[in-house]
Amino acid sequence: MINRRKLLQSAGALLSTYSATTLASPRSTGQPLNIDLLRQPDSARVFLGDATDTAHALQRSGTNWSGAGVDVTYDPGHEKGSVRLAAPAVAVRRIHLRWNLTLNDRLLILGDAWERSYGELAWSGILPERSLPWYCLVHDGATTIGFGVEVGAAAFVFWQVDTNGISLWLDTRNGGNGVHLGDRQVSLATLVTYESQAGESAFQATRKLCRTIAGKIVLPSHRGQHPLKAIYGSNDWYYAYGKNTAEGILRDADLIRELSPAGPVRPFTVVDDGYQDLKRFPDMRKLADDIRSRNVSPGVWVRPLRAAASTRASLLLPVARYGRHAGRSTDLAFDPTVPEALDAVLSVVREARAWGYDLIKHDFTTYELLGQWGNEMGASPAVDGWSFQDRSRTSAEIISALYKDIRTAAGEDRIVIGCNTVGHLSAGIFDGQRTGDDVSGRDWERTRRMGVNTLAFRLPQNGIFFATDADCVPITADIPWSLTAQWLRAVAASGSVLLISPEPGSIGNEQKEAIRAAFSLCASSSEASVPADWISNRTPSDWTVKADHQRYDWLSTEGASPFPL
Repeated sequence: MINRRKLLQSAGALLSTYSATTLASPRSTGQPLNIDLLRQPDSARVFLGDATDTAHALQRSGTNWSGAGVDVTYDPGHEKGSVRLAAPAVAVRRIHLRWNLTLNDRLLILGDAWERSYGELAWSGILPERSLPWYCLVHDGATTIGFGVEVGAAAFVFWQVDTNGISLWLDTRNGGNGVHLGDRQVSLATLVTYESQAGESAFQATRKLCRTIAGKIVLPSHRGQHPLKAIYGSNDWYYAYGKNTAEGILRDADLIRELSPAGPVRPFTVVDDGYQDLKRFPDMRKLADDIRSRNVSPGVWVRPLRAAASTRASLLLPVARYGRHAGRSTDLAFDPTVPEALDAVLSVVREARAWGYDLIKHDFTTYELLGQWGNEMGASPAVDGWSFQDRSRTSAEIISALYKDIRTAAGEDRIVIGCNTVGHLSAGIFDGQRTGDDVSGRDWERTRRMGVNTLAFRLPQNGIFFATDADCVPITADIPWSLTAQWLRAVAASGSVLLISPEPGSIGNEQKEAIRAAFSLCASSSEASVPADWISNRTPSDWTVKADHQRYDWLSTEGASPFPL
């Protein structure tokens, strides 16, 4: 058994162990927290058409809510409730269910993110207008109650919490217009809840909620010869930024092999964007073989939806999906609801497999499908006024089908990691998920805000939905080693994916020893650390394993930047 303390000390960590203290919420209400969503809502509305959001009230009869040509069924059971939709002759945009409750205004609330997070995840007070994608947790200082929808929903789902009740919104649009279901009745979502047990922390409760949300998903232990609990190695992006070379990739592979522990768990060297230049990368198949000859597994980054300027318009998604961001109109993307276009998308994944890469990381799919980044979506994952060519399925259904097709094209023996993918639609399909926006090999503040935040707040999903990847650890001359060393230790100790970006000339003996210790920790079965102060700290600095606390100081000597990233 690998000793965690010795590994962290050998990486240069100064562990300060102190007597554990329980973080008591300053907002403790002193009143029992009671939220029951497994009953009929108190009201229901539907929004129809393409460009308007006019509400139509639905009338209840038993478990059925009907009106305006729509039938919504909410069938609550003891442990979960299902929402179904039938609308044979009208286009449905959104459904709004509302439960009236009395909630204390001192509660703390946590939600998830549509795809990657962007440094915004945090426990906060009640904000009635705040949209909380996929799941929500309510904490009163003693009890945590969570509720959400099972992964793989057929709608984009978010919650709202206010002192008068809780709202559930189901976005059923096809792109930015209402979906035309025809004769289909669609199961939109399955609601689940979880209430913490005595002595259970908010973090533990969040993890239990994620397990409940995952439903019947059981992640495989391996893909081929690769265990999914130990994905570590290198990725060149944060030192090369697209100016990589085949020679540089092999240099990375040599370093990774040198610093990886002996044993059956093989590390990865991932080739990121830039390999399309044939002068720098004349033979991608040979490069995969050369990486593997070093006893390192090859991985590659792909952007499968991207289309060339010469692509026929009939195969493309409409540029109207970019809305006010007209400058994005040159980012052409295939419409996966068109069979010929879908085949072009999947050919990119098949090519990576044929080259011999054991890990395939695909990127940009949410941006290219919906025209927005996750931090631009708010309550609306797509702008109004456009559709996929097949209007009979919701965007969520189309995206889920694409993910399954990518999984099939990659093969069951390959590791697939999604970046800019919708976590709650990819759970159980992809092996890993880049859970936050980019860190940086040039600006530490970006790593602090984006990396530390997503490492902490989406760690409850790790090993349940997929392996979480808070992004790389850039080791470059632009970032002080004192800060990088902490980020390296934190990621390694979390039990999540660890890929380093080792800049040539920035890897000395001290860095090598720290990397060696981190990789050994990744390959071990040590218990993962968790953020003890995440309720009060958006970038948690206290990470614990049982009673063992590790303190991190994430701020640079200049402090935090007040400017947007």
